[in-house]
Amino acid sequence: MRLCRFDSNRKISIGFYSEKGIIPLTNAAKELGVSLPDSESVLAFLPGGDSQKTIQELNSKIEALSEEKKNQLSVSLDDVKLLVPIAEPKKIMLLAGNYSKHIEEGGGRAEERSKTFPYLFMKPPTTTLTHPNDPVKIPVNSPDHIDWELELAIVIGKKCSHVKETDALKYVAGYTIINDISDRLFRPNPDRNERSKDGFFDWLHGKWHDTFCPMGPCIVSAEDVPDPQTLKMNLKVNDSVEQDSTTGGMIFPVAAIIEFVSSITTLEPGDVISTGTPEGVGVAKGKFLKPGDVMYAEIEKIGVLTNPVI
Repeated sequence: MRLCRFDSNRKISIGFYSEKGIIPLTNAAKELGVSLPDSESVLAFLPGGDSQKTIQELNSKIEALSEEKKNQLSVSLDDVKLLVPIAEPKKIMLLAGNYSKHIEEGGGRAEERSKTFPYLFMKPPTTTLTHPNDPVKIPVNSPDHIDWELELAIVIGKKCSHVKETDALKYVAGYTIINDISDRLFRPNPDRNERSKDGFFDWLHGKWHDTFCPMGPCIVSAEDVPDPQTLKMNLKVNDSVEQDSTTGGMIFPVAAIIEFVSSITTLEPGDVISTGTPEGVGVAKGKFLKPGDVMYAEIEKIGVLTNPVI
């Protein structure tokens, strides 16, 4: 089951997502005689939410319909505006260097999991989150080294703290796609006097530009992804395949990430953790985004997150 948020005639709704169209929950519930609360949040209908069983009933009834009837309930993707699936996450945390081959393509050496720990940073949700099909904006003050990063993102469904890896997946509502846009060579005040931490903060500041966190196009329920380490990943810029990998390449798998993060900070419903990018980023090839490019970030079972560049 894939759920999305969308805007139709200035009304925000939730729907069952597919590449053929969206079936609005309220329309389907009314047509099929299922009592369902009218909510603008997908979390209510995913694992950990109050209406999870009801949405499962509705989904089963829809799946039993003929294709003709499904089409009658659907609205075209062209007639709505897709929105980020989590409107206002309290936290967006992202992993750096969580795929061995990505570390190696940058000239580094990947450590064994037992010898290291996840590196995490954050992005400000209100200014970096970008809807599907909305543009990523190249910053005027640093336009020349803007890069893509396809990532599987975890959406937390239940509050948790100090959970063990063996239990961690029980707290996941679902999964979505994040494109962790990065300014690879951000150098504020190029004429400055160098300080010992400048390299670190240049890298960190390069993650925070406006629009640098596209997310979507939907959330797939955690129930439909029993093993999040088996998903194919693919990112194209225009017609060129740049990243082609699987989530199996993570150093720290999803469950281990949740264990680590929840040992530091309490995770709340709607928090998002992006799990790092595989090999194939632009900086390793000397290729960077430019105005007019279009990115297509795809992960198996979720869909394709599309964003143009301006």
